[in-house]
Amino acid sequence: MKVFKWILNTIPRSVLIKLSLWFRPLLVLWYKGSKFTDPIDGKSYRKFLPYGYKTQRSNVLAPGTLSLERHRLLWLYLNEETNFFRDKLKVLHIAPEQAFYKRFKQMSNLHYVTADLHSPLADVKADITKLPFSDNEFDVIFCNHVLEHIPDDTKAMNELYRVLKKGGWGIFQVPLDRTREKTYEDFSISDPKERTVHFGQYDHVRVYGQDYFSKLEKAGFTVTPIDYSAKLSEEVFATYRLAEGELLPVCYK
Repeated sequence: MKVFKWILNTIPRSVLIKLSLWFRPLLVLWYKGSKFTDPIDGKSYRKFLPYGYKTQRSNVLAPGTLSLERHRLLWLYLNEETNFFRDKLKVLHIAPEQAFYKRFKQMSNLHYVTADLHSPLADVKADITKLPFSDNEFDVIFCNHVLEHIPDDTKAMNELYRVLKKGGWGIFQVPLDRTREKTYEDFSISDPKERTVHFGQYDHVRVYGQDYFSKLEKAGFTVTPIDYSAKLSEEVFATYRLAEGELLPVCYK
């Protein structure tokens, strides 16, 4: 268990993606059970793995898909509340999460494009503040847990708005401190250890507050923060190991 904790919290994400192909089948077998379920692949486990940077959260990382609470919540929302799994859609996924990547690629209704500067899962190597796509190109955009890494997040938001089609929608999750009214950022803090202390992770440059939604609105979006987990029963919430108060920022153009 200590070895798994060290791997999950020390090794860079790009390396983890490759390593997971080797150790994931062993984790699935070891943790197999019936108490908790990952809705993304439908597999059940006696418990999930721990995960966290500054603070470890127990029982949150699903062994099969390596999904976290936010991934499982997004999957449930997409499946129950949107046309994502039914309609013909052109989708842009910034910094694609491994829990979704193969599944979205295999969906025949999607023209699925991934983009990132560093991810090995990216089809297009792209800077989010200068996307190499046409105006009004995509029906749907996912950009989850990315903007907190980007110094000029305003420019990134403007680019997301530009390439989204009129009538299109996107989901842009970020680590959000709901007790904080205004976003906290300090670009003089560059040391990874200091960033972890101030922003919760070594490569974050800010902590978003409740003004995150107004920042998106200034870029042009109509924003609806959805607390989708609040719609679920206590039993479903516990079985899927979701996080209380996790908001989905659903943005429309």
